Amino acid sequence: MLPLSKLKRPLMEPTDWGTTKRDGDEEEEEKVSLWSWGAGSEGQLANGTLEDHWLPHPVIGFLSVHPVSRLACGGAHVVALTYNGKVLTWGRGTCGQLGHGDLVNYMQPKIVKFPENIHVHGVSAGWNHSGFVSDTGHLFMCGDGSFGQLGNGDYLSHSSPQEVLFFLSKHVEQVACGMRHTIVLVRGSLGNSVYGFGSGRHGQIGIHLPERRKLFNIPEVIDGFGDSRIVDLCANGDHSAALSANGQLYLWGRGFNGSLDCHKPQILPSSLMFSQVALGWNHALMISDDQAYMLGRILTRFQQTSREQQALDYVVSVFYPVHRAEALSTPSVQAVTSPGDERVVGIAAGAEHSAIVTESGTIMTWGWGEHGQLGLGGTDDQICPQRVGIEYKASGSQGQVNVYCGSGFTFVAKFG
Repeated sequence: MLPLSKLKRPLMEPTDWGTTKRDGDEEEEEKVSLWSWGAGSEGQLANGTLEDHWLPHPVIGFLSVHPVSRLACGGAHVVALTYNGKVLTWGRGTCGQLGHGDLVNYMQPKIVKFPENIHVHGVSAGWNHSGFVSDTGHLFMCGDGSFGQLGNGDYLSHSSPQEVLFFLSKHVEQVACGMRHTIVLVRGSLGNSVYGFGSGRHGQIGIHLPERRKLFNIPEVIDGFGDSRIVDLCANGDHSAALSANGQLYLWGRGFNGSLDCHKPQILPSSLMFSQVALGWNHALMISDDQAYMLGRILTRFQQTSREQQALDYVVSVFYPVHRAEALSTPSVQAVTSPGDERVVGIAAGAEHSAIVTESGTIMTWGWGEHGQLGLGGTDDQICPQRVGIEYKASGSQGQVNVYCGSGFTFVAKFG
């Protein structure tokens, strides 16, 4: 691999992306559909343009070669995992986060090369770095390493996936990438463990660092989970979260809504049992008993003028059932209304926007809309969930609909 300083940075199309269909591709295309919208200036919408889109835009040809099982959206890049363990990436690649051995932005998907016999079953995308977990428990990282977030013992960046040797004798279950940090779930004979590395300025790696040391380039185990068995991780911005098998939610990192930073995992005081969590830069979304909840707040452009201060007060009152002064120091969980009180089956959070999916496949978005990332046909911010107009292909059943949020863009995938 060439040193990053020697690589050029043009915007390129992948050379191995074909449009010729194989036998059975028509059937695969009927099973899965994909839409994207929002910020597109670095090719992250996979539609061959560098423009923002304010409405859902079908991603044509994406699945004609490699049908995907899941996506991970980062600052301005996307990582896709196929059903056969292959990885495709596109969007911003100026730090090597796409894993193609260069510093190139790609407008459409390209396969990431891994060592022979490596089949990836888990992916994550941070601001400018990416993580990949193999089915045999190996962890690979690429992209920006200047904060130690690649976990390789230095602060170098890599444009091709590098195995994190610290975990060579361990079995990695999951990786979650934040803005400049990474957390990892490891399976062990005595239970699961969580490790953190990268920037710890706000406590997001779960390690209380000395005053002058804010970076950690070697994975360190995170204490504070007691006897809880951790089964899922989430990271975004300067926040980290973990879910236990019995539905407890642990949070650490930057304090929500003006509260103090937390350097150790803390259980969210609640009688609710959570099954999913998604983190934004200043807020969190959760699901409990098919209902969506929100913690923190989405910062909108309503804060820009005094004339609109009443709108900001409304945002606070909606998501905090207490007086505004108390909300700034004691954030509370508030239910998010879904249309017709439908069951909520999926959630996603970008930098300052949110999305939910109901059991009928309805997509609702709200928050920051400057780049059209809400998919509502404009760039206005929204303080309440709004329905996104997507017409799914007719099929025998509704199928599964998933939503994924990058910092300023959104993807929706329908399977089945």
